[in-house]
Amino acid sequence: MSSIKSVPIIDMQEEDGEKLVRACEELGCFRLTNHGIPLSLMSDMKAVVRSLLDLPLESKMKNANPDEPSKGYTPPNMASAFFDSLSLYDMASPASVQHFCAQMDASPYQREIINKYTCAMNDLVRVMGGKLMEGLGIAADNFRGGINQLKMNKYNYGPETVGLNGAVMHSDAGLFTILQDDEDVNGLEAVDKTTGELISVDPVPGTLVFNVGDVGKVWSNGRFCNVKHKVQCYNPTIRITIALFVLPPKDEKVQVLPELVDRQHPALYVPFDFEHYRKLRISTSSPTGEALDLFRSHQDLVN
Repeated sequence: MSSIKSVPIIDMQEEDGEKLVRACEELGCFRLTNHGIPLSLMSDMKAVVRSLLDLPLESKMKNANPDEPSKGYTPPNMASAFFDSLSLYDMASPASVQHFCAQMDASPYQREIINKYTCAMNDLVRVMGGKLMEGLGIAADNFRGGINQLKMNKYNYGPETVGLNGAVMHSDAGLFTILQDDEDVNGLEAVDKTTGELISVDPVPGTLVFNVGDVGKVWSNGRFCNVKHKVQCYNPTIRITIALFVLPPKDEKVQVLPELVDRQHPALYVPFDFEHYRKLRISTSSPTGEALDLFRSHQDLVN
């Protein structure tokens, strides 16, 4: 039985789509270098995020979305007692970016950094999506992004939290996630799907983490691994991460890429609504994507 001992590191300027696809199939998690996001911008954005998450609770609650909690601020005790998260739900929309900045009463400098960062990350999503398409043998311009949701997270660790989970074992619901993790504080662990072993995704300054989500598994007709992962508290200190969740378009069903379906490779999943699926993950207690089985195609089950 083969075992993956470490997370692959992929140079975006040197590697083609086939290596990206292979990493998505084998582990569903890898690090990106030479991704095009300036290190200075990553550092500035981390500082801005820290300053926003250090605001009083009443200020952060302006970002809350009571009707759709996943799209707004997550206060402590909802996810864990020492974690909270701000959300910029549709960062590809300039209006949404400005709305978020207004909610947080961001300074002109903070607005400038947030605008630069979201523009750069939106560009990276398009490049990554195109490379994945090419790796699957499909034209790059066939990649159609959806909603790019930015979640800014603060793990407020103390001595009493060492050894506890900062985030429970889960898979991401969307297509894929691009994570700027904390270059000083580790804790992210991914599951090797072959052995079930945990792999420590140790920080590498200047890199980004790429995770395949549940929709990515469907999109690739089961080829990609929707990686299970969690966050462990190792050190009693603040950990700041910035996660970009690439979600499917609002007005389209989640379905297998038609280019990957033929007589030898029938669609493994029937089309479904993403928001319905997200609610099913909660109602069926399926944090690691088990609810996908509810959408397995009849043809696949017969085979």
